[in-house]
Amino acid sequence: MKHLIDIKELSVEEIDELICTAEDIMKNKEKYSKKCEGKKLATLFYEPSTRTRLSFEAAMMELGGNVLGFSEASSSSVSKGETVADTIRVVGGYADIIAMRHPKEGAPLVATMHAEVPIINAGDGGHNHPTQTLTDLCTIQIEKHRLSNLTIGICGDLKFGRTVHSLITAMSRYKGIKFILISPEELAIPDYIKTDILEKNNIEYIETNDIEEYIGDLDILYMTRVQKERFFNEEDYIRLKDYYILNKEKLEKAKEDLCIMHPLPRVNEISTDVDEDKRACYFKQAKYGKYIRMALIMKLLEVK
Repeated sequence: MKHLIDIKELSVEEIDELICTAEDIMKNKEKYSKKCEGKKLATLFYEPSTRTRLSFEAAMMELGGNVLGFSEASSSSVSKGETVADTIRVVGGYADIIAMRHPKEGAPLVATMHAEVPIINAGDGGHNHPTQTLTDLCTIQIEKHRLSNLTIGICGDLKFGRTVHSLITAMSRYKGIKFILISPEELAIPDYIKTDILEKNNIEYIETNDIEEYIGDLDILYMTRVQKERFFNEEDYIRLKDYYILNKEKLEKAKEDLCIMHPLPRVNEISTDVDEDKRACYFKQAKYGKYIRMALIMKLLEVK
């Protein structure tokens, strides 16, 4: 494995190996503290990010490596008209591995065609976000102790949510998975996800706009925000942004061992009164993301 652009590039065995390594890092941090000593990670973020960018940077630092890069397109030579291909050629001479986020689908794939170092897709438009998916899988494994025989509710923006598309793709390879897809009609899951992934793999799924009808059946509830940056019409965003708000009252019907997840940032879709509920896992999820990225960086750099 030279790059990671799409979660489908990883086998189930490779995912399990990465999660196993992440769990070992959590238990034995000192053992990994110099694994990437002398190595440099470049974070090329053409789109705003807090958790993903800082998670990558913290991961490399805790492995003993160094970090360079930019956090927005306006602070890079793209503002002067430089292409992705040229940026990658240049930065590849400064760093040993690159994590890249871009608003255009396919940009990280283009980067791999010109790179001499490993490229990690840190999110490309509404398409893919494989390291968030690894974070999600790691969270589910740690919190539920399995990645099979689960009923997973995904709620909110299922149309533009790249984390949603990647998670469904990844979980469709595990046994006994059922999805409850909860969204307003305008933000429903794209047809290609249903036909090419769910139906092709005989994955059971239900589409609904009612979160309360099915909340009692769920092992995992994956909340997502309605993403303002994906809308062309602000009126549509304003109308849909608060369509779902998870609060304590709605959780009264939920299982005691429900795992509530969210890729963050949260806006209004999870009330703050849920934060102290033992079923709220989204802040732990963000922390697990650092460890799974540490495992991935080591794998791509072939560090044992």
